[in-house]
Amino acid sequence: MASLSATKAETFNYGVVRQFAIMTVVWGIVGMLVGVIIAAQLLWPQLNFDIAWLTYGRLRPLHTNAVIFAFGGSALFAASYYVVQRTCQARLFCGPLAAFTFWGWQLIIVGAAITLPLGITTSKEYAELEWPIDILITLVWVAYAIVFFGTIIKRKAKHIYVANWFFGSYILTIAVLHIVNNIELPVSMWKSYSAYAGVQDAMVQWWYGHNAVGFFLTTSFLGMMYYFIPKQAQRPIYSYRLSIVHFWALAFTYMWAGPHHLLYTSLPDWTQSLGMVFSLILLAPSWGGMINGIMTLSGAWHKLRTDPILKFMVVSLSFYGMSTFEGSMMSIRTVNALSHYTDWTIGHVHSGALGWVAMITFGMLYYLIPRLWGREKMYSTKLIEVHFWIATIGVVLYIASMWIAGVMQGLMWRATEPDGSLTYSFVESVKSTFPFYAIRLAGGALYLSGMLLMAYNVFKTVIGEKAVNPEIPADSAAVRPMLATAPASA
Repeated sequence: MASLSATKAETFNYGVVRQFAIMTVVWGIVGMLVGVIIAAQLLWPQLNFDIAWLTYGRLRPLHTNAVIFAFGGSALFAASYYVVQRTCQARLFCGPLAAFTFWGWQLIIVGAAITLPLGITTSKEYAELEWPIDILITLVWVAYAIVFFGTIIKRKAKHIYVANWFFGSYILTIAVLHIVNNIELPVSMWKSYSAYAGVQDAMVQWWYGHNAVGFFLTTSFLGMMYYFIPKQAQRPIYSYRLSIVHFWALAFTYMWAGPHHLLYTSLPDWTQSLGMVFSLILLAPSWGGMINGIMTLSGAWHKLRTDPILKFMVVSLSFYGMSTFEGSMMSIRTVNALSHYTDWTIGHVHSGALGWVAMITFGMLYYLIPRLWGREKMYSTKLIEVHFWIATIGVVLYIASMWIAGVMQGLMWRATEPDGSLTYSFVESVKSTFPFYAIRLAGGALYLSGMLLMAYNVFKTVIGEKAVNPEIPADSAAVRPMLATAPASA
């Protein structure tokens, strides 16, 4: 009996990874469906049917929370739990706590889906959820940190692969951002007031808001990129040294860029200028990461002809480079004077959200799901190819229409007659924008249809298959993933 127990090998914990992977697909459909609905409401406002719960002002924060925290968050939980186990050659630390992060996160999402349509909100961008849900978020996030860093501490491989640096930094930074920005005074079960007031509240909010983009939607997904692109391409990272420089430069610079959301406001001019300068500096580490990812395909470009998963990943990097360049340019005061409050900003946000975040997530899921269920590949490679082209066309239609509409709005709003009066009324700018809203709706609907194709492909891949939890090799050095050119002691 003793000899049998001694030879029983430890296995990876893929159960929680499977749960988060499937919910990523589910919440992706929900979040993008709400997005299509509100895009349609901007064309036909009567689609709210005079029901308060379905009005644009209540569905819009539901859309952002569902796409960022439900879809994106579930993807990050799945990716980080998988990557940290594989690169550390260790089972997830404290399985029950990992299970708590899954069920707790789903409860948070359901809480958001109930409270936001009811109008229960703090009205702070990306931080609309009220204090009881904020407390649950904190508890889940602390549990997440314990599981993730606990796994790194118990690792068998000496080397901590760079993807874990990115995941670790996003976990720590989001914890600080969430706690500081959500210091609030509860006055009832579902109502609270911020501890900050006036311009201080705005400054703290956009320190949080931009860094939520910076760490929840950028640094974290770069961790995903640094693992899954080398694995799918079967090539080592182009420059491991560049990945470390990229990490530290990005982590330091991003923190200071938030004030560019508050140009031409009552924020002190020096603070606005600081935000603009750091936003421009931010372009260097951002493009360093993009170049590192794309150059990983050196010697393997031919694989793009036959590998649609790799297409998702490489195109996502292209959108990452484009949207970071655009963000830096839009932080320049003179450019911001034209772009601020226009649909150009909406186009910029979605080039990052749909082009970068969602595309790299799709590639990650198509790589991950067959391995979680012990299959060699997805049910249909052809459907992955179709999904890629539908998603790409959809996002291009979306962002191009918003760019044109936004520049047009900015020019119309500030056009004046010789006597100083406005050339156009606001209603005229709305009327001129109408056709571009129709194109945006078409692009969003295409993107949603690609998500539905993916759900079908995932369903056919996992149905009837037995979930697998592979054994952890006793000799971690023998199976260390070929992800980097750095030595194990680096």
